Amino acid sequence: MAGVAEPQNRPGRPGPPQARGPPPPARPRFEPVDREKTCPLLLRVFTKIGGHHPNEDFAVRGKEPKDEVQIYTWKDATLRELTDLVKEVAPAARRRDAKLSFAFVYPDKNGRFVVRPVGMTFSYGNGRLDDGKTLQELSFQIGDYLSVAII
Repeated sequence: MAGVAEPQNRPGRPGPPQARGPPPPARPRFEPVDREKTCPLLLRVFTKIGGHHPNEDFAVRGKEPKDEVQIYTWKDATLRELTDLVKEVAPAARRRDAKLSFAFVYPDKNGRFVVRPVGMTFSYGNGRLDDGKTLQELSFQIGDYLSVAII
């Protein structure tokens, strides 16, 4: 038709933006646990000053490190809550400048223990780092140990 411009595809010119698949999934938000109605889990926590325990320290069942603290908690517990509990039993964690590094300890598919770092907090909370992350968000499974390095 005369007088009507038809769209032309010119080489080198981008066309309209193309959708590239579905948007990334939103980070799943977990429902909080009703702590009045839900039984807590036993979390075996191993603290160490300076760094995490090596994998070999967990190799023999019943011969785990001696610096164990047993905490009853829920999967919606935050690293801040756990920091405050560790501070009650580990004087080094109460230092103003102390940093706590958290790692899950669990057996891999071959039965060897793996120490997987999952977050870090400052001894005195300031809302930074990983304070608000929950065990559930970090993929904690009942039966995992928690290694806490006090740095």
